[in-house]
Amino acid sequence: MTVETQQTSQRRSSRVFTRIPVRAKGKGTSGRRFQENSQTIVVNAHGGLLYLQEDLDLGAEILLMNPATEEEQECRVVYLGDTSDKGTRTGVEFLSPSPHFWGVEFAQQDWSSGTQSSD
Repeated sequence: MTVETQQTSQRRSSRVFTRIPVRAKGKGTSGRRFQENSQTIVVNAHGGLLYLQEDLDLGAEILLMNPATEEEQECRVVYLGDTSDKGTRTGVEFLSPSPHFWGVEFAQQDWSSGTQSSD
């Protein structure tokens, strides 16, 4: 089974492919603080996948802000993918449930916090 297949089979909620502007800030691998504007690739009720220029470590905690609502959400980096001129494909997981952060309606069963992934 490939890593991609394993991740898909462990998914807790449906995905929506959409570009949503987002601002990320935190500390990069160098320990320096960063802040950058980005956009999502895919979102779900538990986090999302976005492009980031900053080098981050798996497990790093960052803060995302949705500029449309000014809502902030603490996240953990759970996936680092391919890098391109847009940045590194970075998967983040919300530290606390926030199904409305993206402004996308998910089915209620998608944002239940009853099942947690094992770390």
